[in-house]
Amino acid sequence: MAQPAERPAGLTNLQKRTLSAAVLLPVVIAAIYFGHPYFTLLVAIFAGVMGWEWTSVVAHERASSTTSPVPIPSAGWRGMAFSAGAISVFVVLLTGFDAPTGAVLGGTFAGVVMTGVAAMRIDRAKASWVALGVAYVAVPAAALVAIRSDQAIGLVALLWIVALVVAADTGGYLVGRTVGGPKLAPRISPNKTWSGLGGAVAGAALIGLLTAFILNHTNVLMLTLISAVIGLLEQGGDLVESAFKRHFGVKDTSQIIPGHGGVLDRVDGLLAVAVAVLVINLMVGGSVLAW
Repeated sequence: MAQPAERPAGLTNLQKRTLSAAVLLPVVIAAIYFGHPYFTLLVAIFAGVMGWEWTSVVAHERASSTTSPVPIPSAGWRGMAFSAGAISVFVVLLTGFDAPTGAVLGGTFAGVVMTGVAAMRIDRAKASWVALGVAYVAVPAAALVAIRSDQAIGLVALLWIVALVVAADTGGYLVGRTVGGPKLAPRISPNKTWSGLGGAVAGAALIGLLTAFILNHTNVLMLTLISAVIGLLEQGGDLVESAFKRHFGVKDTSQIIPGHGGVLDRVDGLLAVAVAVLVINLMVGGSVLAW
């Protein structure tokens, strides 16, 4: 009688994702709830990891892997990855500990220039990518901290942002898988469809509508429309990171989160949303939720 085939050892990808979420989510939610300095420090840690991941992808050689960046072989590139992460951490800490806006902007600009110049000594063709990575990570991370630092409505605003991102991702996935149809950007992200984009926008709009009713917002339609537009930008942020990875021939920015890939893989849409919300807040002279 034939023996049943043995199951492969180890956890499935779904099990890894579930366990990772079970560990990370309580930490993230607690940090958001308690705010500074806990949220600032958590974002700073994530920013440091993302700076390292970005540089690891830039240092990646296409022929070596198609799944995730291989360990950085060069001491020079390791130094650049550390520098990019450290500068991102520094900018986040400046923001969280109430440094003047000029100091935050100056620190970010100086970090971008310094990393770009230093990277030219390693690979001139990739130097601009390294410099771009500092801005790509540090600015949105600092924006998240700045939004949460609003004592009056920072907690609610950040919960709205997180809910909006989750709803956009979920709506995009469910509608895209169910309806299908024409591809949105097949060369960048083969699985994304126009119907999925519609689902993402609808999911974000729904969060805006619910938030408006919960907060008894004076302009329900405006907050719903703003949320829908931000949902669109969230999907754009996802595509930008996908294009970056495809350019360098990798699938994941790292394997630091079992079952999920890298930190950049998980928060690509959140980074775009954080910047968009901060810009809107600056334009209206306060939180968009209190507008």
